[in-house]
Amino acid sequence: MRGTAATTKEIAQAAGVAEGTLFRAFGCKDDLVAAALRRAFDPRPLLATLDGIDLDQPLRDRLVGAVTAIQERLVDVFDLMAAVGMIEPPDHHHHEHHGSDGSWQRQVLDRLIEIVEPDAETLRVSPSELVRLLRLLTFSGSHRQIGDGELLGPELIVDALLDGTRRVHRCC
Repeated sequence: MRGTAATTKEIAQAAGVAEGTLFRAFGCKDDLVAAALRRAFDPRPLLATLDGIDLDQPLRDRLVGAVTAIQERLVDVFDLMAAVGMIEPPDHHHHEHHGSDGSWQRQVLDRLIEIVEPDAETLRVSPSELVRLLRLLTFSGSHRQIGDGELLGPELIVDALLDGTRRVHRCC
């Protein structure tokens, strides 16, 4: 992976298109990189995936689906950022894609809380606290540098959270 050092010829070859096609679609390499960044930081696919999680599934299955979606997004974003030499998201990331009910980050939080709420009574923490922990562990478990080159799987993330946040039912 050569990031922004890749030539347009190399990019075209990797994409399986003619170099001229890139220039017709994007004008220049900078426009292509900007389009790739906009697409990577677009929260709409993540929000749609979270909306599609069936709330009738068991909590563990709902959370594994959510973590899988979030982790896929994070890995893609982290890999792209590394490829283009970014150390933080672009400024436009914080100002675009705001819905009528607030920022996209708030929308993700609200959806995650909705995914947890049907099982709130089984938890030692509030749904919002479980979501905060889920986001922290998913973020750190999805970053290759933080995880010493290894990612935490969605099942491990969810099991660690649920086994640490579920109420213990004691008999006798």
